[in-house]
Amino acid sequence: MKILILGGYGVFGGRLAELLADISSIEILVCGRSLARAQTFCEGWRGQAQLRPLMLDRRDIVEALRVHKPDLVVDASGPFQNYGNECYAVITACIDARIDYLDFADAADFVFGVSQFDERAKAAGIFVLSGVSSFPVLTAAVLRQMAKDMEIVTVEGGIAPSPYAGIGLNVMRAVVGYAGTPVKLFRHGEPSHGIGLAESRRFTVAVPGRLPLRNIHFSLVDVPDLQVIPPEYPSMTDIWMGAGPVPEFLHRMLNVLAKARARFALPSFAPLSPLFHAVLNRLRFGEHRGGMFVRAGGLAAGKPMEMSWHLLTEGDDGPYIPSMAIEALIRKMLNGERPLPGARAGTAALELADYDGLFRSKTIFTGFRRDEPDAPLFRSLLGPAFDALPPRLRQLHGSGHTREWRGVAEIRRGEGVLARMISAVLGFPKAGKQVPVNVNFTLEKGKERWTRNFGGRRFSSTLSAGTGKDQYLLAERFGIVTVALALVLDGGRLALIPRRWHVLGMPLPGILLPKGVSFESEAEDRFCFDVEISLPFVGLVVAYKGALEPDGPGEAPCRASPGEMQTPERVSSS
Repeated sequence: MKILILGGYGVFGGRLAELLADISSIEILVCGRSLARAQTFCEGWRGQAQLRPLMLDRRDIVEALRVHKPDLVVDASGPFQNYGNECYAVITACIDARIDYLDFADAADFVFGVSQFDERAKAAGIFVLSGVSSFPVLTAAVLRQMAKDMEIVTVEGGIAPSPYAGIGLNVMRAVVGYAGTPVKLFRHGEPSHGIGLAESRRFTVAVPGRLPLRNIHFSLVDVPDLQVIPPEYPSMTDIWMGAGPVPEFLHRMLNVLAKARARFALPSFAPLSPLFHAVLNRLRFGEHRGGMFVRAGGLAAGKPMEMSWHLLTEGDDGPYIPSMAIEALIRKMLNGERPLPGARAGTAALELADYDGLFRSKTIFTGFRRDEPDAPLFRSLLGPAFDALPPRLRQLHGSGHTREWRGVAEIRRGEGVLARMISAVLGFPKAGKQVPVNVNFTLEKGKERWTRNFGGRRFSSTLSAGTGKDQYLLAERFGIVTVALALVLDGGRLALIPRRWHVLGMPLPGILLPKGVSFESEAEDRFCFDVEISLPFVGLVVAYKGALEPDGPGEAPCRASPGEMQTPERVSSS
């Protein structure tokens, strides 16, 4: 198969070539307006696929198709918002030459308008699929999966790239170009509009059982999903899609500019794109992780229901996701699975199962969550990952009733003055070995109170589901101090990782966040705990570890079916 990629050495085209590198049966024409850049990209190529550099301006596409006769054209050049009256020139050239076509277009109007060529593409016996990227192909696949369990009414979603991922200049031109301008979407059941980058929402990307991203600030972006997805769901009344680039203070500067442009009818900020591009790609700090989410609300058996899908990427793998949709289609074509002829948005091109193998080849993790208001606290926070816990952990955390567990513990205390003062104020137990311990678990208006008795010394904490920026975290309150903990499956252990903390409800700097390794596990059919609380500049405050068993016969340990047992591969650090 010969594949011609317009923008072949760019961000999306270049990554697509990398993803196809292991296929020896394809030849890739790496095209662009700079032959030198195309040659540079091809130099040092180590893949099995054949690469050939080619200087090509999209205005010369007709002659290029005649001369090189590719089997497939992939348009990865963009920004598609800027192509004006000749925006469909490449598509019409492909139809005339009877050559299949795919693109990465993120311009909503462009993708929505491709269907006008449907009859011509069918007559030519080719397919023309537009917007074959995360937005809208992956979003649409997620929603089709959700629609099996609910009637979808409202949808919101977003992408949060890693600050180290980098952003292409063409993407920046597109985003800055529509900042502060009307963005078409559905609201309250009718076609409406929002203002690009001027509307914002917050969300936490939290794949069940994995370390979640920090709570992210997302702003409205003009993507194809807003126009091409609502017609597929007659019950849908609202859709909103955003992007959450970091660092947040630069993101908020774009919000201010977008609002100013909308309010005062200022000209486009597109000429400033190179400046924004340079600044954003140089101010890189924070977690080297990214993510995506889709959340839907609707009805199931006549009752309100909410579901969310989360995607988490580690390191440098996130930027490959937009190119994976076209990669998946090409691999399916090589296996004889060819899209039907016609011109349309790529929303129905792939299912979630088509992404599974591609995600497994990278450090990319996904999972669904359901709204379960009556579920026990830990099951609510862990979602389906709760069933991967060892039986004793599921037994202790899966009950919705008052209960008591007993055992023994070893306790260590910090020796510093500040450590002793903090332990005294919070009532932490004194140091000792083989200390008898019992823990009472009681429910208090949707929260759990854990009262620990270490050899006659009692201290308690209140556990609840985090809200706001602590969404999907376990909020544990000791007196005036609340620590928000991530629940992360680490093999057969449940790690509790501090992510945020507050005093009297006021957030404190992350640099002062309590440290220490804390986890729960199972050994010899007993619930085991190992908790360490340390503070920067203070050191160890208290550490206690031991084992517990239910007091009395109680319930038999919960046991998941073999199909439910899933062990995460690793625990991500902050």
